[in-house]
Amino acid sequence: MTGRALLLVLVLLALGFTLAVPLRSWLAQRAEIAALEADVAATQQRVADLQVQQQRWQDPAFVAAEARRRLQYVLPGEIGYTTLGADGRPAAESLAEAAAHRTWVDKMWGTLQQADKGAPEAGSSVTAGATSGL
Repeated sequence: MTGRALLLVLVLLALGFTLAVPLRSWLAQRAEIAALEADVAATQQRVADLQVQQQRWQDPAFVAAEARRRLQYVLPGEIGYTTLGADGRPAAESLAEAAAHRTWVDKMWGTLQQADKGAPEAGSSVTAGATSGL
């Protein structure tokens, strides 16, 4: 190896080390820009979905249908029916909706009452999913 070749290799190595940091920064910035663009696209999609939902709520027929579905409203002259389970209580869907609208105090009180009853037996049908509504 001659002196010129050694000098050329050293210059190329120095040039490589000099350009490595800015190149790494540029690549990191490009990755950050791509992530931010994806975030902007997701936010724009969310805005579009919310605008569609807002337009639906401005339609009186949609509002009436939601009131009938969620609040079980009926029009004059109609008869409202509620499906009952085997135990005479409303079906599980109604119970799940009612549980979703409970306050945290009601949920806490229910948990304390359940804890007072004691631990379920090994063969019992109570599962860990019974307290998932908390």
